[in-house]
Amino acid sequence: MLSTSDIFHIASKKEFEKITLKVFRYQYDNNLVYQKFCDLLKKNKTNVKSIAEIPFLPIQFFKTHDVVSSTEPIQITFTSSGTTGMTTSRHLVTDLNFYEESFRLGFSQFYGNIEDYVVLALLPSYLEREGSSLIYMAKDLIECSNQPDSGFYLHNYSELTEKLIALDESGQNVILIGVTYALLDLIEKQNFQLKNTIIMETGGMKGKRKEIIREELHDILCNGFGVSKIHSEYGMTELLSQAYSLGDGVFECPPWMEILIRDTEDALSYVAEGKTGGINVIDLANLNSCSFIATQDLGKKYPNHSFEVLGRFDNSDIRGCNLMVL
Repeated sequence: MLSTSDIFHIASKKEFEKITLKVFRYQYDNNLVYQKFCDLLKKNKTNVKSIAEIPFLPIQFFKTHDVVSSTEPIQITFTSSGTTGMTTSRHLVTDLNFYEESFRLGFSQFYGNIEDYVVLALLPSYLEREGSSLIYMAKDLIECSNQPDSGFYLHNYSELTEKLIALDESGQNVILIGVTYALLDLIEKQNFQLKNTIIMETGGMKGKRKEIIREELHDILCNGFGVSKIHSEYGMTELLSQAYSLGDGVFECPPWMEILIRDTEDALSYVAEGKTGGINVIDLANLNSCSFIATQDLGKKYPNHSFEVLGRFDNSDIRGCNLMVL
């Protein structure tokens, strides 16, 4: 049985491939939903010899099936946001240690020690419902920062504005994690000139505003907050890991996560770097559910393993994963 130390201490591409194939074999044996899906594609433990041959489970399965690779009791169920009447995704988590270690290590890899930051979270749509994995992560980061000024904000924009300006002027490093429409609401009420603050958008207009392309959105946010770059987080209910963009919409993954770009006409083949296709995610932190997920996002990958998210397949419902619809 693989452990958190196996997953989170991957040090090379070769080691990643070895662990990934072990995870595939484990999930084929222990996840009946995934096993049936693989069997339909005539893929199994004996004929899958490389990452390129691993089947990726369509993300819609999290709406219709219990995607679990463990017999341990469910500790928490994360659910996706959705409008009334929409079927939401359910991620059944049997071991929260995988999620906590994933986002803590992932954050430190991209941003350093959490205690160096005040963490402010402007996540109204997420706070107003149960089961958000983003709220779980933000709450933990707020607590781990050990900063009395860290905290959540709902619709109290004037209080947040005062706090943000005072902290920034004092020289304190700040990260403001915000849902896209709320960040736009904030800069419509106040124009900022921030020097010590990172603005991180988590995507999603939640039906509150018209979707706009990323370049336009980031220009508006840069001007409104007085910063040169907008950071982004790419995560979703069905994953226990996040990729981060430190600007320009180009994301990078932690060592236990990888992106592959599938052909939009043939879901079982892959396109060359720089070409647009569907985003497949390997998330080894998903050991107890499914680590191989075919998302409904469109993107492209670059030679250094970084990637961009370009939009969604037309017929999919819009959710709050970090997406700007073309």
